[in-house]
Amino acid sequence: MAKYRFDQIAINSTEKKKPVEEDRFTYLGLEHLDSGTLKVTRFGSEIAPIGEKLVMHKGDVLFGKRRAYQKKVAIAPFDGIFSAHGMVLRPKEDVIDKDFFPLFISSDYFLDAAIKISVGSLSPTINWRDLKELEFELPDMDTQRKLAEVLWSINDTIEAYKRLISATDELVKSQFIVMFGEPKNSPDAVSFETAFTIRDDLRKPINDAVRSEMHTGQLYPYYGANGQVDSINDYLMDCDAICLAEDCGAYGAGEHTSYIVSGKCWVNNHAHVLIPNECCDIEFANVYFRILDMTTSEDENAAHDPALFGAAARVCSLRPSER
Repeated sequence: MAKYRFDQIAINSTEKKKPVEEDRFTYLGLEHLDSGTLKVTRFGSEIAPIGEKLVMHKGDVLFGKRRAYQKKVAIAPFDGIFSAHGMVLRPKEDVIDKDFFPLFISSDYFLDAAIKISVGSLSPTINWRDLKELEFELPDMDTQRKLAEVLWSINDTIEAYKRLISATDELVKSQFIVMFGEPKNSPDAVSFETAFTIRDDLRKPINDAVRSEMHTGQLYPYYGANGQVDSINDYLMDCDAICLAEDCGAYGAGEHTSYIVSGKCWVNNHAHVLIPNECCDIEFANVYFRILDMTTSEDENAAHDPALFGAAARVCSLRPSER
């Protein structure tokens, strides 16, 4: 296979514009991109976004360069504007097949290499000047086309399975409300502080370079905003807890806002650590978070700050066995 620098494979479009009112309908931010899928299912803003944004066209590949470890890659579903914390990429079709290109950008082969050159500790970001110098091996064009055909067929099957899971989640949500009523209106409720102990002191970020040296011996899960992102040979926690995405997560009703961790693990600073108290069942609480709408605005959510979240979740329901 031939080897190419990334700037021989892709065009990084830097065209920008200052949004006007109508642009809010076709705006995509990093919060609209989901890890593990090239499909965009959410978009738009209640008000026109502030600051210059990247111009995108239908079919462009959108790559989240900020916190790239979240592996957010998507195909632009329409013409519009995209977050300046991302990149708008287009294939150089003399080197890479246009149908193979988005699959290549979303692959671990590309993303793992890109993540390693992220700079910064709190919000690691990939710079084009470094990314363009990375080298990747690519098969010939005929092989790329064949791979694209097979991989897109697999992708379609995965997306169909996700739709089935989503429909199941909606069923769980509706059954939850039927069985227990609307949680916020429940007479059997306690305050957020009564239901949970916030243990954000148990979380700590580790950058990619350090984690790369922690992959030998007994390994433990390393969690981020939306779930496990790595396995490392150390842990900070050894308990059952709920992790609630702090940033770059999904916070609308019915979305996977939280997840449960159990036993020895390490959680980074992109998720709050909540330990249910005696009055609160962990499974019940996890479902509750997933049906609760914690969105406060386009760029801010209640889960980002414990004080805001406490106000949004003033009535966290009791154990189902006590109802």
